[in-house]
Amino acid sequence: MSVFDRALAAAQERPARVVFPEMDEPRIAEAAEWLRAKKAAVPLACDGPTNAQMAVLVDGREVKEGVAWRMLSRPMFQAAAMVAAGEADAMVAGAVTATRRVIEAASIVIGMAEGVTVPSSYFLMVFPDGREMIWADCAVNVMPDAAELADIARASAASGTALLGEARVALLSFSTGTSGAGESVKLVRAVAEATGYPGPVQADAALNAAIAETKGIACGNANVLIFPDLNAGNIAYKLVQELSGAQAVGPLLQGFAGPVCDLSRGASPDDIVAATVLTVARNAGLMTSSWGQAPPWLSCALLARGQPKWRFSRFAHGDARCGDDWRQGPCGHRPIPVRAECGRGHPRRFRQSRL
Repeated sequence: MSVFDRALAAAQERPARVVFPEMDEPRIAEAAEWLRAKKAAVPLACDGPTNAQMAVLVDGREVKEGVAWRMLSRPMFQAAAMVAAGEADAMVAGAVTATRRVIEAASIVIGMAEGVTVPSSYFLMVFPDGREMIWADCAVNVMPDAAELADIARASAASGTALLGEARVALLSFSTGTSGAGESVKLVRAVAEATGYPGPVQADAALNAAIAETKGIACGNANVLIFPDLNAGNIAYKLVQELSGAQAVGPLLQGFAGPVCDLSRGASPDDIVAATVLTVARNAGLMTSSWGQAPPWLSCALLARGQPKWRFSRFAHGDARCGDDWRQGPCGHRPIPVRAECGRGHPRRFRQSRL
C-alpha cells in the first residue's frame, strides 16, 4: 500500500475539518467535493470572523482589535485563525496565492511549533519503482544557516516518521565525511553535529550502502534527504521528476504549530486532494479533536457552542457573577453574554462578533 493510500485510509477513519480560503477557485471546489464524497475530510470555507478568531489575534498575538478585524477580512488570515482557534484542523491554500502570503498568514497567526524557528517545506517523492522519500527544503528557504537547516532536518524527520513509518535522514553535500572543504561543507558538518544525523554525505552514498561503506560513513539507505540550500533541492527534484517520471507531491509545509499546506499554483484537483490528505496525515498528532480543544494559550478564549444569539466577551475570572445563564469553559472560566449586566472589572466585549 502506497503512502497516499495509507494516509487516505487514516483520513477516512477520522475526517478532519480542512479550511480552504480559496474555495471559489474551481480546482479547489472540485477537490473539496471529492474529499467530502469520499469522507476523507470536512471541507470548510471562510464564512466571516468569529469571536474565537478575534481572541486568537487579540489575546494570543496581542494585535489591536481594529487591526485584528482588518486581518480577518482577508481569507488567508481568517483561515489561519480558524486553525489556531480550533475551528478547523488544517489549512490548505496556495492555488491562486503566492507561497510567501500563505507562510506570512500562518507564521503570524498560527506561529511555529515548539523548538522550531523557521517554516520549511518538503516534497513526497514517489518513484516508478515504488520507492517513497521525503526531500527538503526544495521550495521555501533559499540559503538556510546552520540553525535553520537543523530545524529543517528535524521537521523533515518528523514528516518522514509520520508518513513513511521511519525516518532515515541524510544531510547532503558535495563531500562525504572529512573528504572536502568549503563553507557549505562546514555548514552541513555543523548541522550533523547539532542533530546527530549522518552528514555531510554525497547523494550516492546516502542511497547506496556499498558506496557508503567505501566512503566510511554509516548511511546508504536514506529515505529523508536534506539539501544544503534551495538551489540544490529545487534543481534536484525537478531533474528527477522530468528524467525518471517520479511524482513530486508538494511542496508541503512543516514547522508550524498547526497543519498548513501550500499548494503549487499549477496544482490539479488530484494534486490538491493528495496534498490535503498528506497534510492531515502528517499532522494527525497535532490536530484538535473537537471545537472544544484549542492551543493552551487560547483556553480562556474558548467559546460556548449552540448559542448563536449571544455574542461573548472574554472569560470572566474569579467569583464574578452575571444575571444571565453561564456556559462553563474547559478551563473553568465562564463567558459573559453581551446582554448581561456584569459588574465592574469585566473585560471589554468584541465588536460585531458572533458565534
